Amino acid sequence: MARTGEHLILASSSPTRHRLLADAGIEVRVKSAQVDEEPIKCRFRAAGSSPADCALALAEAKARQIAANRHDALVIGADQILVCDGEWFDKPFGLADARVQLLALRGRTHELLTAACVVQQQAMMWFTVTSARLTMRNFSDAFLDAYLGAEGSAILGSVGSYRLEGRGIQLFARIEGDYFAILGLPLLELLAFLRDRCALPS
Repeated sequence: MARTGEHLILASSSPTRHRLLADAGIEVRVKSAQVDEEPIKCRFRAAGSSPADCALALAEAKARQIAANRHDALVIGADQILVCDGEWFDKPFGLADARVQLLALRGRTHELLTAACVVQQQAMMWFTVTSARLTMRNFSDAFLDAYLGAEGSAILGSVGSYRLEGRGIQLFARIEGDYFAILGLPLLELLAFLRDRCALPS
């Protein structure tokens, strides 16, 4: 049973993260955080900090923003950063930008860092950062154009311009890492924390 008065909030507008929790039978409210990510990323890049630390800082900032006015809640924050040969990739601004990103990633291996945390009353209760390595195949320009046409705006909310749970799987030759984390949430680790917290039945 959940502790008296506690409930779960997902500080993310990601439909995939919400669906992962819902499919696992977790009741969670969604409250999208409005965090300006670019200054945080610029600060971490300027300091020479790791993308893993930056991903966690972004997840924490989102969770803290929502937790500030919801003291009884366990607030879940999450974020991802994609790194390829030292370059950090953001979500695409549009389909033209998505095409540029996918051409840059084509035939190469990149690292996808997924950070997640739980904040309550501005205190960090739990966090994790996972790393996955994904290798894109050397797909043709014709395939890329067909992929972008089929996926459309659905990929604009995904770092790297792909949704592994959809047609994006066809972009890849090899994937190493936690599937759930690649989708946006290290679900097994999060569920283990919630069970330890007695927020889920054990």
